[in-house]
Amino acid sequence: MRIFLAGGSGVIGSRLVPVLTEAGHDVVATTRRTEKLDRLREGGARGVVVDVYDAPRLAAVVHEARPDLVLHQLTDLGDFDTEANARLRRVGTANLVAAAQAADVGRMMVQSIAWAYVPGDAPAVEDDPVEPDSAVAAMEGSVRRMPHATVLRYGMLYGPGTWYAPGERVAGAVAAGLVPATPAVTSFVHIDDVVDATVRAIDWPDGTYNVVDDEPAPATEWLPVYAAGLGAPTPQVTELPEGATPGYGASNGRARAAGWVPKYASWREGFPRLPRS
Repeated sequence: MRIFLAGGSGVIGSRLVPVLTEAGHDVVATTRRTEKLDRLREGGARGVVVDVYDAPRLAAVVHEARPDLVLHQLTDLGDFDTEANARLRRVGTANLVAAAQAADVGRMMVQSIAWAYVPGDAPAVEDDPVEPDSAVAAMEGSVRRMPHATVLRYGMLYGPGTWYAPGERVAGAVAAGLVPATPAVTSFVHIDDVVDATVRAIDWPDGTYNVVDDEPAPATEWLPVYAAGLGAPTPQVTELPEGATPGYGASNGRARAAGWVPKYASWREGFPRLPRS
């Protein structure tokens, strides 16, 4: 299959490239930085430098690639800029969909998130509504204008290269005692399981899938385990700030029914662990 991987040099995209090419797919992968082309080439992809906000060039490179599938793995969180990421979801996705439609591409898959649901009283399933005016809703709506669309709602990523890896953003904040343990519930997913699910989803029916582990948990449960694995201080237990929603995590039942089995069924298995003495 010919795949146009938008976001080939990101945390997920850079791991997808070699797996997709080893599976026999012909991959064109994008990056905004020329210096990352060598890594894409080493992974077996044809790299192309393009900015998703440059709509004419984006349309040209998608047309030239003639893909069967556009795989949308674009994010803009390098500086922890949520506004930039929201703009990418709204405007960047609309540009990518327009480019795909102009090139007569039949299918798109998109990276979404599993914590954008309207609050409920149980782990969210895919038919539950997401926040209606959110950038996530806009992004997913744009992709669903394609003839065939697959939405992958990933849980909170952890593992190598993510913010939860030792020495990275979240790990550093936890090590500094800056992250309290609240009742807020999170569904996690290891980066290896995300890559596996994404590749498998190429063969899944159109639709939406939560890609999360089996154990949604409040921070009062997972954060002490994570902190201990880092050798960090025991987090302070606090209540949620006024007006904050507790979250209920998400269910992975649909992805499991499609044949996906996470290697790390729980964050308890995948979080960093202190070396044994």
